Amino acid sequence: MPHRVLGIDPGLTRCGVGVVDVMPNRTAALVDVLVLRTTADMPLEQRLLAIGDGIERLLDEHRPAAVAIERVFAQQNRGTVMGVAQISGVALHSAARRGIPVALHTPSEVKAAVTGYGSADKRQVGTMVARILGLLEAPKPADAADALAIAICAAWRTGGIPSVAAPGRRGIPSIAAGTGAAATTPAQAAWLAAEKAARGR
Repeated sequence: MPHRVLGIDPGLTRCGVGVVDVMPNRTAALVDVLVLRTTADMPLEQRLLAIGDGIERLLDEHRPAAVAIERVFAQQNRGTVMGVAQISGVALHSAARRGIPVALHTPSEVKAAVTGYGSADKRQVGTMVARILGLLEAPKPADAADALAIAICAAWRTGGIPSVAAPGRRGIPSIAAGTGAAATTPAQAAWLAAEKAARGR
């Protein structure tokens, strides 16, 4: 049975939501992805309602086993932090009402999980998300790819860390087929470093 995870890249103007199914062999498939949008001229409560309704609709439609949300960082722009925190709260509330467990992942954890490099840029993340899901191109806008990356990260964390080969062309790693769990791969090393850094905050 696949493990279904709904990932959220929270934001008031654009909120990416992606749903993936991950099999026990760690292969992943796209279920749904979209970006919920609101405009700055809308009252705050209406923006939260609109995005909250969108998240709840997807939760009810796809019935994920887990929800994953990108963790807020205090060093971001204050206005950005407030919007991200507010949407994160709405998503946490919606998941809790349905009894769905929630995981919070830092950007470095997500990047390390899908690319093997905790400081990967958005292009690298999008490229690897497309490769992992078997898509012809990276989902756009970046909020969509980020939401899928968050979902993949959470699913792989609960079911094991997939192996990633040494960095390939243009610095983008490729998935290694059939590697054993005994050796520490570059992805696993980056993952452990990201988790260690997150715990130290």
